Amino acid sequence: MDILTSHGPARVDLDPVGNPAFVLALTHGSNGGVEAADLLAVREVALALGGTVARVLQPFRAAGRRAPGSAVKQDKAWLEVIEAVRDHIGAIPLIQGGRSNGARVACRTARTAGARGVVALAFPLHPPGRPERSRAPELRDAGVEVLVVNGDRDPFGVPDPADAAHVHVLRGERHDLARDPAAVGKAVEPWLRRWAR
Repeated sequence: MDILTSHGPARVDLDPVGNPAFVLALTHGSNGGVEAADLLAVREVALALGGTVARVLQPFRAAGRRAPGSAVKQDKAWLEVIEAVRDHIGAIPLIQGGRSNGARVACRTARTAGARGVVALAFPLHPPGRPERSRAPELRDAGVEVLVVNGDRDPFGVPDPADAAHVHVLRGERHDLARDPAAVGKAVEPWLRRWAR
């Protein structure tokens, strides 16, 4: 479904299930899409646990841009999408998630969206080679429990376990988490299970 936000239209691929236990809203990285292998692996796990999954193509990507632009605008559009998804699905627990830039959006907006938790895939702790520009406060300030799944070879860094509720590091994975997507799903499954019926 298409959702018109104040910063352009967003596209939501919704996988509904009967009597869902929760809704998992997932989004992409800066120049990726909702077909990323790690997102699809987490989607499969959520569906198997009885959750509805909403994969969100944010307005900047729907418009064909690679750069997300202002974090304020991106977060506002995300919250408008989440409101529309919740209106469509009803009052069930919301989990937010995303990969890379999408993980940052999910963390920054979790409290305002009323999310119960965040799945942060390939959280970009800092720009490559710039560890002094840490984004760890976005994890710490999410206001909800955050599960981080990162590769140990990620040039964007790996968050410290003190900065999130859970940090799962996958050996041999880089930023795309594409070497073994099933391992990403396996890392998320126990954490997501708490919202299953």
